[in-house]
Amino acid sequence: MADLSRDCDIVNMSNSDELPIPSKILSGLGDLLPSLEDVYKDLHAHPELSMEEHRTADIAGQHLKKHGYQVTSGIGGTGLIGVMENGEGPSIMLRADMDGLPLKETTGLDYASKASGQDKEASPKAHACGHDMHVTWLMGVSRLFADQRDAWAGTLIVLFQPGEETAEGARAMLRDGLHDKLPARKPEVVLGQHVMVGPAGTVAGCSGPITFAADSLKIRLFGKGAHGSMPQSSIDPVVMAASTVLRLQTIVSRELSASELAVVTVGSIQAGTKSNIIPDEAVILMNIRTLDTSVRKRVLESIERIVNAEAQASNAPRPPEITTIDSYPLNVNDEKASHRVRDAMSRHFGNQRVIDTGPNPASEDFGCFGTELGIPSVYWFVGGTDPQVYDKAKREGTIHHLPVNHSPDFAPVLRPTLAVGVEAMVTAAMAWLGKRS
Repeated sequence: MADLSRDCDIVNMSNSDELPIPSKILSGLGDLLPSLEDVYKDLHAHPELSMEEHRTADIAGQHLKKHGYQVTSGIGGTGLIGVMENGEGPSIMLRADMDGLPLKETTGLDYASKASGQDKEASPKAHACGHDMHVTWLMGVSRLFADQRDAWAGTLIVLFQPGEETAEGARAMLRDGLHDKLPARKPEVVLGQHVMVGPAGTVAGCSGPITFAADSLKIRLFGKGAHGSMPQSSIDPVVMAASTVLRLQTIVSRELSASELAVVTVGSIQAGTKSNIIPDEAVILMNIRTLDTSVRKRVLESIERIVNAEAQASNAPRPPEITTIDSYPLNVNDEKASHRVRDAMSRHFGNQRVIDTGPNPASEDFGCFGTELGIPSVYWFVGGTDPQVYDKAKREGTIHHLPVNHSPDFAPVLRPTLAVGVEAMVTAAMAWLGKRS
C-alpha cells in the first residue's frame, strides 16, 4: 500500500443529528485496550502468507465464538464470517484482511516477526502492511458490540479475509458461496479500513475512487543463447528486455495526458546465470496502476504493442508471452454512503481529525464485496505514524523518508492507533445500525 502523507484539506462536514452516537458501545474500550495490544503483538510476531492464514483465522474464529457470534469458517480457504443478529434493524458487514508479506522485518521491535528467514527452513514473513492491526481492530469492534447489545439493533456481520496481498482472497470467498452463508437479511453496506502513514489519531478518505486498479504482469522474452564472446551467434534477450523497459516508460510520459493518472513500474528483470553466457530468455515483472477503466485498457494495449514490437525488432525466434499474475479492481466508495460515514466520523472525532486524501495509488480487493453483493462499500485510512515524528518530518520536508506499508521497517505506533481504528469502525457501523429503544 502507498502512504497518505501528502498535504490534505480538512473535509467540511455537517453535524446531522440523524446519526446514532456510538459512545455507549465504546465505553468499554479503555479496559479492552491492554488485551488488544497483546493480541496485536502476537499476530505481528506470527505472520502468515496469503491463503495460509490458518492460525490467524483460528484466533479470530475462537474470539467470535466466545462472544456469541455464529461463525462460518473455511470460506474460500481460510476466510470466515461471524454473525450477530440483535433484533430488528439494518444489516451491515465489516471487513478485515489477515495476510502478511514475504519479507524480512527489520523494525527491531521486541514483538517482531519470528519468521525472520535466518535459517533454510523459515522463509521471511512480516506484517509489513498492517493487516495484523486490521484483525485486531475488528476483534475489538466485535467484542464491544457483543458487550453492549442493549445499545444497538440489527445484524452485524464481521468478515476476516485471506489473500488480499495476492488479490485472491475476496474473490475466493465470493466464489465459495459467501452470498449463501450470509444471514437472510442482506447487508446494506460493507465497511473497511487500512492503517497507513499519517498522523496517528486521524482518519482519512474520500468518496468515489479511493484506491487504484492494479495489474501485475509476467513477460517472457525469447532469444537465442550463445557464448558471451560470440554475440553475433545470439539473439540477446537481455538487450531485448532493456529496450523494452525503456520504451515502457514512454507510455505514461508520452501516451497519456497530464490529467490521466497511471503508474507503470518494472519491478524485476531476470535473465542469465553467468557473465559470459548470453541466455535464451528474459523475464520482466511489472505492475500497472490506473484510476480509469479506459486508461487501464489503453495502457495494457500499449504494453502488449511495445513488448511485441521490441521482440520483433530483435528478431526474436517466437513471440513474447504476457501473463497476468494478479489483478485488483478499482475500489470506488459509494458517494452517499461515504458522506454518511464522514458525517459520523466528524461527529465523533471532530473535523480537524477527519482528512480528505483523494484517490490513493495503492490497490485493494475490498471493492469486490460491494460489487458482487450489489451493495455500497466505503473504505478509509487510519493514521499509524507517531504524530510528533510525522509533524517533524513534515516541517523538514522528509515525509517520504518515513517507513511506508510494505517497508521492512513499517510499524504503526500502538497508541492511539489501536483505539482510533476501533473507534472509527464502531462509529461508521453505528451510522447504519439502529438504537435500542
